[in-house]
Amino acid sequence: MFSWLPCALLLLWASLSTSAQAEPIHVAVAANFTQTLAALVERFEQQHDHHVVMSSGSSGKLYAQIQHGAPFDIFLSADTEKPAALERSGLTQPGARFTYALGALALWAPKLTAIDDGPALLETGGITRLALANPRLAPYGTAAADVLEHFKLTDITREKWVLGENIAQTYQFIASGAADAGFVALAQLMNGPAETQGAVWQVPSSLHRPIAQQAVLLRQAADKEGALALWQFLRSEQARGIIARHGYTVVP
Repeated sequence: MFSWLPCALLLLWASLSTSAQAEPIHVAVAANFTQTLAALVERFEQQHDHHVVMSSGSSGKLYAQIQHGAPFDIFLSADTEKPAALERSGLTQPGARFTYALGALALWAPKLTAIDDGPALLETGGITRLALANPRLAPYGTAAADVLEHFKLTDITREKWVLGENIAQTYQFIASGAADAGFVALAQLMNGPAETQGAVWQVPSSLHRPIAQQAVLLRQAADKEGALALWQFLRSEQARGIIARHGYTVVP
């Protein structure tokens, strides 16, 4: 006599298995790393049956969302302080914090052909609007503020500041002409459509705090196959190569 029960159980198991496998991976990513993560996700999804959902913004805002229970699995910050704070709060998997990239800062002026002296341009170069990410929210904004302070240009330029909520918005201010020049991530210029447009001064890293970007695997992702697979991929040599090609320095 044919029994429907084993078949029903088999179908239920298959349905649950497919559902679990299809569960999206939610990643919070600092705005400067969005394009690079998109390239990483494209490669990852070619190799795995998992779908990644990216949420981009300033590290500060993403950090606040995670603190208030946002359902992210992985957080790619643009600094070390916020991942470390989440770790101390018990919101991450123990020992699952690492530096995935070292960022570089650049001063970009689309309407110029060359920048011979970055500080001189900021002081006397006729810039009426200077864009930078909000130093309270975005690590690249903090680095830009460090540079201005180093050259004692903070007070001289403050009235010209156009503050972006994150480095992606800052880039748009400059690209759209809302600002004459501004501080962006070097990786944005290497990977964006304006890579050959205007003048760029790569800011020496000695002029600002290191832009060490760290990632954490959040506590809720402990049993998620997809999130764990992506986490391992981000630490792979394949991923490191993609990150380096996008203008970042990778560390062992």
